[in-house]
Amino acid sequence: MVTNYDGEQVEIPQSLPMLPVRDIVVFPYMIIPLFVGRDSSIKAVEDALSRSDRLILLSSQKDITDEHPSPEGIYQTGTVAMIMRMRKLPDGRIKILTQGLCKAKIKNFKSTEPFYEVDVEKIAEAPLSRESEARALMRTVREMVERVISLGKSLPPDILMVLDDITDPGRMADLIASNLGLKVADSQGILETIDAFDRLTKIHDVLARELEVLSLQAKIRSQAKDEMTKSQKEYFLREQMRAIKNELGDQDQKGEENQELRDKILRATMPAEVETEALKQLGRLERMHPDASEASMLRTYIDWLIETPWQKQTKDCLELKNAKEILDDDHYRLDKVKERVLEYLAVRKLKDKMKGPILCLSGPPGVGKTSLGRSIARAMGREFVRISLGGVKDEAEIRGHRRTYVGALPGRIVQGMKQAGTNNPIFVLDEIDKLGNDFRGDPASALLEVLDPEQNYSFRDHYLNVPLDLSNVMFIATCNVLENIPSALRDRMEVIQIPGYTEEEKFFISKKYTVPKQVVENGLKMDQIEFTEEGLRATIGGYTREAGLRNLERQVGTLCRKTARLVAEGKNERTVIDAAMVAKLLGPAPYSREDEQDQDEVGIATGLAWTAVGGEILYVETTAIKGKGSITLTGQLGDVMKESAHAALGLIRWRAKEFGIDEDVLAATDIHVHYPQGGIPKDGPSAGITMATAMISRLTGMPIRKDVAMTGEITLTGRVLPIGGLKEKALAAMRHGIRTVIIPEKNRKDLEDIPAEIRDQLDFVPVKTIDEVLEIALVGKTKSETKSHKTSKRRMGGSAAAAAAAKGSDE
Repeated sequence: MVTNYDGEQVEIPQSLPMLPVRDIVVFPYMIIPLFVGRDSSIKAVEDALSRSDRLILLSSQKDITDEHPSPEGIYQTGTVAMIMRMRKLPDGRIKILTQGLCKAKIKNFKSTEPFYEVDVEKIAEAPLSRESEARALMRTVREMVERVISLGKSLPPDILMVLDDITDPGRMADLIASNLGLKVADSQGILETIDAFDRLTKIHDVLARELEVLSLQAKIRSQAKDEMTKSQKEYFLREQMRAIKNELGDQDQKGEENQELRDKILRATMPAEVETEALKQLGRLERMHPDASEASMLRTYIDWLIETPWQKQTKDCLELKNAKEILDDDHYRLDKVKERVLEYLAVRKLKDKMKGPILCLSGPPGVGKTSLGRSIARAMGREFVRISLGGVKDEAEIRGHRRTYVGALPGRIVQGMKQAGTNNPIFVLDEIDKLGNDFRGDPASALLEVLDPEQNYSFRDHYLNVPLDLSNVMFIATCNVLENIPSALRDRMEVIQIPGYTEEEKFFISKKYTVPKQVVENGLKMDQIEFTEEGLRATIGGYTREAGLRNLERQVGTLCRKTARLVAEGKNERTVIDAAMVAKLLGPAPYSREDEQDQDEVGIATGLAWTAVGGEILYVETTAIKGKGSITLTGQLGDVMKESAHAALGLIRWRAKEFGIDEDVLAATDIHVHYPQGGIPKDGPSAGITMATAMISRLTGMPIRKDVAMTGEITLTGRVLPIGGLKEKALAAMRHGIRTVIIPEKNRKDLEDIPAEIRDQLDFVPVKTIDEVLEIALVGKTKSETKSHKTSKRRMGGSAAAAAAAKGSDE
C-alpha cells in the first residue's frame, strides 16, 4: 500500500500499463507534467484512466531518439505514478499531470500491442541502519545545495524550505536528484539504488562535482570581468543606453536594426578584411543620426557587403557521363566546346581546387553561344548569370562607382555575383566584342583584371573597395568578330570558334529542337501539325541563308502560327507541312539555286568572304574598255581589297605574255572591277586570286566555271597566301550550290576542322600559284596549255588580244 496525493492508501496491482518516457527519470513523490504524443503511449494513458486507481508505470527509455522502443530499450526499474489530470491538446497530443508514488521493477512484459502492459513488483525501501551518519549526511547535503544555489545554479526557489521539512534521507535524495537536471543514465542509477544512505551518498558526490564546476565558472567570470575589453564595455554601455531610452519612451527601431545588421555580418562568413571593414562602417552608422544624408548610403553599402556571396558555393556535378548527356540533349554538335567543359570537369574530379577557365565563344549570331552557357551551368550544377556588354562605354559598369558619388552602385560583376548567390557561377559576358570607350574610361581594360586568373582572386570593385575572389567563377565570353576585341583582352581568353551550321545540321537541329519548341510556344499539339523532311529542307534551303538558326526559327514559328490559325478557325484539324504547304504559307522562296549563275561567263568570278554573320559568296565583275591602262574599283571596297586589286593588275602586266595578253593592248585598256551590293562595305585579305582570275578571264576571253569558288590572297609574283574563316566560307559555298572550292595550299591543314559531310559534298583544291588557279577556274585551260603559254600567246599577237578584250567587253 502507498499513499496518494489525497492521503489515501492505494494498493499497487500486479500488472499496469507502462508509459516509456524519454529525456527524464521520474522519482517517487515527484509531480511532473508530461506531453504524450505516440499512439501507443496515448492508448496506455487511456487504459490507466479507465481504471479506478488511475495508476501507470513510468519507465525511461535508453535511447531518446527511438520512436518505438523495444522491451530491451527500456530500463527495468521505474516509478508507479498516479495520473492526477489529463487534457487533450489541439495537435492530437495529450497532457497529463502525474505524481510518483513508489519504485517498481518490471518482472515481465505481458503485451506490447496496442500498448505496453507489464507485470510489476514494488520495490520496498530498505530500513535505515546508520541513522546518525544519515542525519549528518543530510545536513551536509543541504548545505551543499545552498552553495550550489548561491553560485548560480538554477533550482526551484522553495527547495530549501522543502528540504528543511524532510527527515527521510531517501526522500531527500530523490527530491534533489529530480531537480538537478542530471543525465538520464545518472538519474536512473540513483533511482535503482535501494539503500537510502547509499542513494544520498551518490547525491553528495554529484553535488561535489557540481560545486567544483560552478566554482571554476565563477572564477572564469571574475577573470573575464577584470579583463573586459573596450568593445565589451561599449556593448554593456550601449545596452544600458537602450534600457534608459526604453524607460524614457524614447526608443526607436534604430538600435534593433543595427543589432540585426551586426548579426548578419557575423553570419555572412566574410573574409577577415571584409568583416573588419563591415563592422567599422556599422560603427560609423551607429554613431550617425538616422536623418543624416550619409546614413542611407552606409546602410546600402553594408547590405551589399552582407549579400555578396563570399564563401557560399554550389557543389559541381562531376559525373562526366551525366554532364555529356545534358550537353548533347541541349545542343547538336559543337564538339569542341563540349570537350573543353568535360575536360574541366575531369580535372576537377581529380583535383579539388583549381581556377575556373575563361572561354571565348566566337561565331556568327544564332549559333547558340549564349544558350550553350546556360546548358554548361545545368550540366555542372552551377548557377547561371548573364550580362550584356554591347554598347557599354563606362568603366564603372565593370568596376562600379566610388561611394563618393550619389547613387553609386557596384559594377555588373558584383551585381551578377549577388544575383547568382554563389561565388562559383557560370558567368556569361555577352557581346564582348561590342564594348565601346569614351571619356568615362575603357571597360575592356577594366575586364583585364576580371579575366586574368592570376589577378581575379582579389578583384576590387570601386564601390565595395575590398577584395573579391573571382577565381572560382567560370567566365564564358561571346563575340561575333574576334578582331574587335583588344589584343590584351583576347590574350586572356581561350578562344573556341563556332562557325555555323550546314543545311544538314540545320535539318537535324530543327527536327530535334526548333520544331517541338515552336509547336509548344504557339499552342499546338504534335498531333495537329507534322513537318515532313521535304518541308523542313524546303524551309531551310529556300527561306533561310544564314550561318545561325534565328531566321530558321522565325520561319518555323510562322508556319506554326499559320497552322494555329487554321486550327482555331476550325478549317483544319491536322496540317502536314510539306514543300507545297511551305510555299503556300510562306509565299515565294526568296532564295533558290536558280538565282545563281546558270552558265560559265567571261570576267565574272565567284569569291568567298567571311563576315560577322558567317560566310558569304561575292561575285567579282570586270570589264575592259579602251583607255590608258588604269584600273577602276567600285563596290565600296576597303583599302586592303584595293591593294589586292592593284597587286593582281601588277602581276598581270608582268606576266601578260604568259597569260596570252598583248602588252600594248593591255597598256591601252582600262579595267573596271566591281563588287555588286555596293551599299555594303567590303574588305579583307582573301580576294586577290578572285580579282586576278576575273581580270585575266576578261582580257583573254576565257569563261570562268560557274561551279567554282575561290579564296586566297595573291602576291606580285603569283603566289597564293593563306586565309582565315575557311569553314564559314565552305558553308557559304554549300548554301549556293558550289561544288569546287579553290583554297591556298597552306590552308590544307584547316580541312581537318571541317565536318566530313561538308568535305564529301565539296571538292577542295589546294593551290600554290595563280597558274594552278587558272587551270581549274578557266574553261578550256589545260595543264599542257599552261606550259606552252609563252609560245601560244606570243603567236596570238596584238590583234588577237585586242579582239579577245573587245569580245569580253561586249559580254
